[in-house]
Amino acid sequence: MSGMRVVLDTNVLVSGLAYPGSVPGRIVGAWRQGGLVVALSRYILDELSRVLPRMSRLTLTAAEILDLVDSLRFIADVVEPDESHGEVLRDPADAPVLATWKAANAQYLITGDKDLLAVAAKYPIITPADFWARHGR
Repeated sequence: MSGMRVVLDTNVLVSGLAYPGSVPGRIVGAWRQGGLVVALSRYILDELSRVLPRMSRLTLTAAEILDLVDSLRFIADVVEPDESHGEVLRDPADAPVLATWKAANAQYLITGDKDLLAVAAKYPIITPADFWARHGR
């Protein structure tokens, strides 16, 4: 897994932060320990900023959430996707996430989003459990 480049969807980041012992938590942990190169976009980071305050499991203040998201900006490779030639997806809100994967030139897009997983036959989109089964330690 060392050096593998992936994009983590917001749902994987949220689950990984809220439940460190879960499979998404192990993936986030592997990233924090340098076992993965994670590419994110401003879209994913902004979505994370909007979702984290609603997570009752995480008792973070607004300032702590801002600090957390800012720290992720420093350890992730932040890319800016070109959405002009985006794939038509069941949920148009997922287009920037797929565009992030394209811009990052990553090996996988790791997500639990069923709408993104619906196009997994065309792209290397994988669930956290499948990724961990293939590449986890």
